[in-house]
Parts: sequence; structure tokens; C-alpha cells
Amino acid sequence: MDRNPSPPPPGCDPEDGEDLAGGDCIGSTVYSKHWLFGVLGGLIQIVTPESATSDSDDEEQVELAEEMENEICRVWDMSMDEDVALFLQEFKAPDIFMGVLAKSRCPRLREICVGILGNMACFQEICVSISNCEDLGQVLLQCLCDSDPPTLLETSRLLLTCLSQAEVASIWVRRVREHPSVYASICFIMSSSTNVELLVKVGEVVDKLFDLDEKLMLEWIRNGASQLPDRPQEDTEEQPVFSIVPCVLEAAKQVRSENLEGLDVYTHILQLLTTVDDGIQAIVQSPDTGKDTWNLLYDLVCHEFCQPDDPPITLQEQKTVLASIFSVLSAIGASRAEQEHLKTEGRGVTAASVAKTLCSFRVWAEHGRTWDLPLIDSLIRVLQNMEQCRKKSENSPESDTEEPANCGSPQDDFHMKILQDISCEFLSNIFQALTKETVAEGLKEGQLSKQKCSCAFQSLLPLYSPAVEDFIKVLREVDKALAEELEDSFPSVKAQT
Repeated sequence: MDRNPSPPPPGCDPEDGEDLAGGDCIGSTVYSKHWLFGVLGGLIQIVTPESATSDSDDEEQVELAEEMENEICRVWDMSMDEDVALFLQEFKAPDIFMGVLAKSRCPRLREICVGILGNMACFQEICVSISNCEDLGQVLLQCLCDSDPPTLLETSRLLLTCLSQAEVASIWVRRVREHPSVYASICFIMSSSTNVELLVKVGEVVDKLFDLDEKLMLEWIRNGASQLPDRPQEDTEEQPVFSIVPCVLEAAKQVRSENLEGLDVYTHILQLLTTVDDGIQAIVQSPDTGKDTWNLLYDLVCHEFCQPDDPPITLQEQKTVLASIFSVLSAIGASRAEQEHLKTEGRGVTAASVAKTLCSFRVWAEHGRTWDLPLIDSLIRVLQNMEQCRKKSENSPESDTEEPANCGSPQDDFHMKILQDISCEFLSNIFQALTKETVAEGLKEGQLSKQKCSCAFQSLLPLYSPAVEDFIKVLREVDKALAEELEDSFPSVKAQT
């Protein structure tokens, strides 16, 4: 981090025979054990009973002495080295840091101590040791209730590091499930913070938790009555109630223009929510939440991503976020279709009912009867760019420019193949919902030109033949000549219609 000083001067100069003989070096590094002991000793003094008593007389946050800050920041930098991290572990440094976190009211010191633990946790042996310490785990989760954004950021990084270690991930999931305050703290951050870096890291923690444990995700979806954790400065205020979907949406809106990675994380959280019925209902049951979700995602795919003047290669950067967005929009449509179908006929949902109920989103999207044309245009453009990438990849030898390799082919790219499958399914549903008026408008505005229809058919056939056939029937009533041209280009459709 830019604000941290460089590591300390070497304690073991190779030309200094006395230091080498004395074994003052930490492992194979040139860092001094003696110097590090001195810094740890200073931290111990901070958390001694005498210090705690004197600190308790002052309820204000305290500042860290400049000299101590410089030294502990050097340890923070040094802890990225495995030998240093192991040395700190051997001499019980995590216990010292735990004491600081439990007793100190100095935000900067707390941030640095969590940051050092985060660096140490990058090494598997140390990560296991930290994770297995129940007391330290409790203290670290409590740090999520901190009001200091840098401390929250370092805590989130540490949690994400531990959750990414298969050997200890279940320990942290269990702890989170046992501490409802974690839900409230994370929702508070997502709904109120303007710190993009913090929002991205917190989003990654939520995404990882939901991916690891569906039961936890269900608990958080249903936990609409959790209150904010204790915060002294807000004791006199009414404690707000959080629901997970509005909090995720607020964070997504905050990061959308500044961090594509963060937006990718939050759209994937929404996608994970739609994998369970409770999650879909949490989105669509509230008119405001449903409308906000639809409008945000609709605006992203129609006005920001994969635009006409973007080169096809940009699809590589946007493939995961686009897949999540189309998946959520499609899930919302299917859910509302099922609700309408059960109300009117009491039978199971069908592809046709899904498609027809998509029309009800004109109220949400506020685009009138032709709301789906920009969405169709975006879906087809995604498929067109995929096709261009495939052709470049096939036609350009490996010795040529790197662009074909970077652009990639949907068949050779797992995430691109997912985007292709989701796009085709969603487009087929919309095709089955199109009316003559909408098709006529699409032909007039260019969203349903011969070239675009051909690209759509090429991607949809043969898996989604019924959707193409339904579209051709409507098109024939609007532009018979174009319908016949498309039938000539795709004989399988002509044979069926």
C-alpha cells in the first residue's frame, strides 16, 4: 500500500560477519529478529492491563505514535515474506494482534494488525492455525462491526483469504452462521458505504459465502429483521432493518461506473440468489425491489455493455458479468410467468408462458410496448461478437497478432460458452413473446434486420427451433419477403412451418 513505509534496513548485512554469526536473520531473509522482537514488545505494552486501564479513561479514538506506526507498518510489509510470517507465527504474534484488536481503540493500529494477519493467512500452514483459534476467529468477526473503513477492508481481505482455503473454509462458514451480527454488518456496509474498494472486497466475501453454503444464503435471504450491530454513535437512533437484495443493488449501483470487477461480483451474487426459490421471490415479491433490479440490469446490458462501437474483443472482459445479468433477467421472467400461470390456469409453467409474461416487464422497464427491442438488440450483438471471435480464432494463425487468442472462441472458453447458452435461452423466450407491432417496429428501427435475424437463427437452431418457428410466423405477417428469405437460408425452419 502506498501509505506504508518500506521494510526496515537489513539486520543482516552479508558483509557483516558478526550479525551472520549471531544468527539474527529471520530465515533466509535479511530482516533482523532483534528488531522484530522490539516491535512486538512494544505491541505487548499496548495491551498490558496497565495500558488497558489508562485507555479506558478515554473513550475517544486514540492516535498511533508516528514511530510505532512506522515500525509496525514495516512489519506489515515484511509479513508478505513466508519466513517472516512463520517467524511471527512461531513467536505467538497472532495472540498479540488479537489482544490489540480486543482492547485498542486506535483505528490505524487495528487496521495494521488485521492487515498483518491477512498477509500471514496467505500461507496455508498459518491460515490453518489462525482459523483453528476460536478466540481469534471471534475477535476477527467482531472487527466487521468496526466503523473504520480501512479496518473493515483488511478484515474482509483476511476473511476472503481464509474462505478461499478449502481446508478451513467450513470453519469460517460455521462461525458466520453462528453470528447474526455479520449479516447486519455486511448489509450496512453494502447499503451505505461509498468506498468502492471496500464494497468490492465485501462483495467477494458474500459471493464466496453464498457459493460455499446454500443454507447460509437461504438464512440471509430470510433474515429481513436483523438489526444493525452495536455502534456507540448510533445508540439513540432507530436501528434499521436490512434485506439482502436492496443492499446488493445499492452496492452494485455504487461500483458500476468505477469498477467492472466489483459489478461482476454483485451481479453474480444476484445470480446465486436466483438459484433458489426464496432468492427469486426476494427479488420479485416487492414491486420496488423487482423494478430496481430489472431496471439496473436492463440499463447495463442495453446502454453500457457490448455497445455497437465496441470491438468484439471487449466481450472477453464483459463475458461473466453479461452472463450473470442475462441469467437474472431470465430468472425474473420465468418466476413472474410461473406466478401468472398459477393464478390463471393452475398448471405448470411452460416456455410459452415464460415468454408471454416477459411482456409484463414493460411496466418495470418503462419502455412501453417496444421495451424488448433494445434487449433483443443487445442479445443478438453478443452472439454476433461471439461469431466474429470464432472466425478470427479459426482464420488467424497462432503466429499472427495476439488478438485472436485473446478474443477466443466460445467453444474453447468455458465462460464464453455459458454466456452463449444463457443468451440463446433468453432470446428464444423473448422471440416467442413478440407481437406483430413489436416486430414491425424492430424492422423499422433495425433491431430485427435480415443480418441480425440470421445471426440469431444460426445461434438458436436447432435447439430452439420452436421459438424460431413462432418468430417466423409473426414475421410472415409483417414482412413476407424477409420471412421467405430467412426460410430459404434456414431450410429446417421452412420444413417445419
